[in-house]
Amino acid sequence: MLALKGNHGNAHDGFKLFFDDAVPAGSDANTPRPDGMDFHETIEKGHGRIETRRYWHTEDIDWFENQKRWPGLTSVGMVEATRIIKGEASIERRIFLCSIPRNAQKFGEAARGHWGVENPLHWTLDVTFGEDQSRAREKHAAQNLATLRRIALNLAKKNTSSKLPVRRKRIKAALNTDFLIELLGI
Repeated sequence: MLALKGNHGNAHDGFKLFFDDAVPAGSDANTPRPDGMDFHETIEKGHGRIETRRYWHTEDIDWFENQKRWPGLTSVGMVEATRIIKGEASIERRIFLCSIPRNAQKFGEAARGHWGVENPLHWTLDVTFGEDQSRAREKHAAQNLATLRRIALNLAKKNTSSKLPVRRKRIKAALNTDFLIELLGI
């Protein structure tokens, strides 16, 4: 499962248009949907909010021109999360490329698991390393820097000699060569 975002260019735009056309915003179980599209819905209440998640999942991807770039791609799914907090509603849609057969309930479980891993990782990378502020755009620079950030994060988390948070370990490694060598394991 891979979350499609704006940085996936044509793939993101194409599937966004596909779902916007097939499933207008605010659609629910009673809204007609294309043949071959499965639907599942969950509602959670707690922490002062109501969150409704609607999942649509389909194997109808033959029209997608760049399928060969995504080995194992068999389906695509969309999650529409509607949150109501203090009477204010917000709607967010996320699109995922999948290698699982059409089944909206299983897709929903996988999407929730995906975000359970991805949210803390991205939050840490952004807060600790300022990843969202990176302006690296040339050739492979963005991917190379992202890989280095993940390596640095993993090395800092793996180190148990210090109970410092990752941000402080990063600063300590920059100021203390002995600690840097310890982090690198050399």
